[in-house]
Amino acid sequence: MAKKTKTALKELIKALEKHVETLEDPKSNRGKRDRATARVHAAAFHYASVIHSRTGAASPFVDLPDPALDQSTVNSLKAEKDALQARREAKKAAS
Repeated sequence: MAKKTKTALKELIKALEKHVETLEDPKSNRGKRDRATARVHAAAFHYASVIHSRTGAASPFVDLPDPALDQSTVNSLKAEKDALQARREAKKAAS
C-alpha cells in the first residue's frame, strides 16, 4: 500500500473511532454528533478517491444504503450507479 493510501486509511479509522466515541458520550449534543458523522463521510470519500486514483477500483462504499432512505430510493440510486458503470465500461471497450 502506498503512503498516500495508508494515510487515507488511518484518517478513516481515526474518524470512525471518534464517531463512535462521540455517539456513545451521553454529553454530546446533536451538533457534535453531526460533525463527527460529517468527518466520517469526508474521510470515507477521501479514502475512496485515493483508492480509485491509485488502483482504478470502484468505491468500497458505493453499495452501502443509507438507513434513512426508503427501499425504492435505494433501488433507484443503485440502478443509476449501474447505468453509469455500464457507460464507463462501454466507453473503455470502445477505446
